[in-house]
Amino acid sequence: MQHRDTGWETRASIVLDGHGLTVEDVVRVALRPNAPVELAETAAARMVRSRQLKLELLDTGQPVYGVTTGFGASADRQISVGKAAELQRNMMRFLRNGTGPLATPEICRATLLIRANCLARGNSGVRPLIVERLLDLLRHDVLPMVPERGSVGASGDLVPLGHLAAPLIGEGETLYRGSVRPASEVLAELGLGPVELEAKDSLALVNGTSFSAAFAALAVVRAAELAEFAETATALACEALEGNRGHFAAFLHESKPHPGQVASARRITELLSGSRLALEHGQVVGLSTALGERGYQRLNRSVQDRYSVRCAPHVIGVLRDTVDWARHWIETEINSSNDNPLFDTDTGTVHSGGNFYGGHLALAMDALKVAVANVADLLDRQLALLVDDKFNNGLTAGLVAPVGADDWAAGLHHGFKGMQLACSAVTAEALKTSTPAGVFSRSTGAHNQDKVSMSPIAARDACTVVDLTREVTAIHLLAACQAVDLRGTEMMGPRTRRVHELVRTLAPFTAVDRPMDGDIRALLGAMRDGSLLRAGAVEGTPFT
Repeated sequence: MQHRDTGWETRASIVLDGHGLTVEDVVRVALRPNAPVELAETAAARMVRSRQLKLELLDTGQPVYGVTTGFGASADRQISVGKAAELQRNMMRFLRNGTGPLATPEICRATLLIRANCLARGNSGVRPLIVERLLDLLRHDVLPMVPERGSVGASGDLVPLGHLAAPLIGEGETLYRGSVRPASEVLAELGLGPVELEAKDSLALVNGTSFSAAFAALAVVRAAELAEFAETATALACEALEGNRGHFAAFLHESKPHPGQVASARRITELLSGSRLALEHGQVVGLSTALGERGYQRLNRSVQDRYSVRCAPHVIGVLRDTVDWARHWIETEINSSNDNPLFDTDTGTVHSGGNFYGGHLALAMDALKVAVANVADLLDRQLALLVDDKFNNGLTAGLVAPVGADDWAAGLHHGFKGMQLACSAVTAEALKTSTPAGVFSRSTGAHNQDKVSMSPIAARDACTVVDLTREVTAIHLLAACQAVDLRGTEMMGPRTRRVHELVRTLAPFTAVDRPMDGDIRALLGAMRDGSLLRAGAVEGTPFT
């Protein structure tokens, strides 16, 4: 999963204290190998006190869950303190059974950072060494090989985090400088010996939501970008269809003041400023003669566009507002103690609970993927209007280059018909994948984990829906640029014309039938590197 270059690499080191990590910080580290990250001194001091309390409680002989007891349903089986370290080593091993594709380097970096920050909060009873070793992996870009599947967000992301933490004890495989190598070899080469585990160490590393949160953080940033892409695409479609830009008037949307809707309408209005294709409402009305004494007439241009254009701010606005609250939930999660048990140094007590439950992440991602998939459907409906000569207000069928009826090429070309078929298929997959995951709780762990969040599946699905919707957007933009070429680009607004000019540097006008898969890839590249966002940027709007 890739993201655009935002210049974050020029910032100073991120200092982890368990409280101030942002989604932007996560994305910065995810995209930048060897990003500078440090543990705050105050956080290290809290960790030392928490670990000391753990040791004091162990000296009393009382059972402490996962420290001197078994895990999950085995919580009623106490072991001696002398066995505690071996119990942690065994945990690191029996959880390494993930399946499916390997998590990308971006996800691995994000997970390492988030897990380190959660432990830096200082409630987990582990030494600063544990966090420092996670940060060592980041600093040297030693990335654990982590299969994506195997977690239901029960006691956190146990299985993937088991793979993520294995290199700390010199086990598992890592990606280092382009090669997959045993962790033990890479650590030795870097002069980093394996960590000798103490009581609670493995549990603190694997018993949390950090894998789910990594997907969620990257998904929410890309979803924010998608809102802008969709607004840019809508503005181009409105011009291509000779639409009514009065639908985006401030009065309308301030009368229903959802912030995302208002922002979306404002941005589309600014994108269309100066357009002679998409006219103001009064201009549209003025294209037809007054009815006068006649009882009926057919207007030269409809005073209202179809819903997929007219209601675009209402659809995209839902995505904008979902991004806002999902971002807040994610940042709360990545700055939380989400393992079990936790140590309260103020009262000298240990607390067993369920902070590993990823319910907030699951719901945020389920909502995000629905909002994103709705945008895919919106753009797919706009594309259907563009290519259909029954609805595109005088454009050619399939947006083919016009030829005379007696021209030999007449009837030979189908233009964007195949692109519309592909877009419909990708949209259908996005819609299917948007089914909420959080309602599919499973009972696992001998019915100890009998209500689980499904957060990693929800978050991975959200990333998939975002990727699919990017593909929909790329196809739409290619078709919209073809359509405005047919209308006359000199009639476009200055901002949409900049977008059209960028697209034309990547993909030529389609004069005859040709493969366009390369064009789609080129547009996706412009989304990743930020050039498309810059071309359509409107000063003062969110996400730009």
